[in-house]
Amino acid sequence: MARILMVVSAADSLLMKDGSRHPTGYWAEELVTAHRMLTEAGHSIDIATPGGAKPTADLASLSPQGAGGLERADELAGYLHDIEDELRAPLALADVDAGDYDAVVLPGGHGPMADLFEDPDLRRILLKAQADGKIIAPFCHGPAGLLSAIDDGGRFAFAGRRLAVFTNEEELAGGTGENTPWLLESALREKGADVQTGPAWQSHVVVDGNLISGQNPQSSTDVARTVLEALER
Repeated sequence: MARILMVVSAADSLLMKDGSRHPTGYWAEELVTAHRMLTEAGHSIDIATPGGAKPTADLASLSPQGAGGLERADELAGYLHDIEDELRAPLALADVDAGDYDAVVLPGGHGPMADLFEDPDLRRILLKAQADGKIIAPFCHGPAGLLSAIDDGGRFAFAGRRLAVFTNEEELAGGTGENTPWLLESALREKGADVQTGPAWQSHVVVDGNLISGQNPQSSTDVARTVLEALER
């Protein structure tokens, strides 16, 4: 069975364009879906965050509206409770040896836009995973973490790669809107990524070699399923 590193933001807020602080963290559906599907398939997961800090769930993702109903919200909260020991004591990214893992999975929420996008330890992990051809699977706002992967020559490691990400359309219409400090789709395009968008709020997964990415929370199941298929090859 495979060993999987799940990189999760440690941020609990995002500095907005107007200078205010927007409460955030990881999006519960994304972390839960990936964690559950991968562990149920028999793979082991280590959760890691910047500094080894306990990650914060975006409370909006645990509300009935954000989760898709009260029953679903309770289910997500219940699963997070079940893995509380893992969430309470994650690995520090600085202590992670990327060579120990078969895949790196990055769920979203706006948190990665506050810390993972420029994290030096994530940079090291992603550059190693990319060089070794290991599976790298970011989805929704998780691809913000890819922005950290600037090689020693100043080149973006994922320039020219096809990927999916939470789109500008989704951010402006249903994300944090016009007050968003920067747009992730635009930032990745500016770095040279080949962003491929699908319909808003529908599952959309893009596979480019070892890079498996998803557009939004609705893509969570399909991303995890695609990672499982890739691990079996």
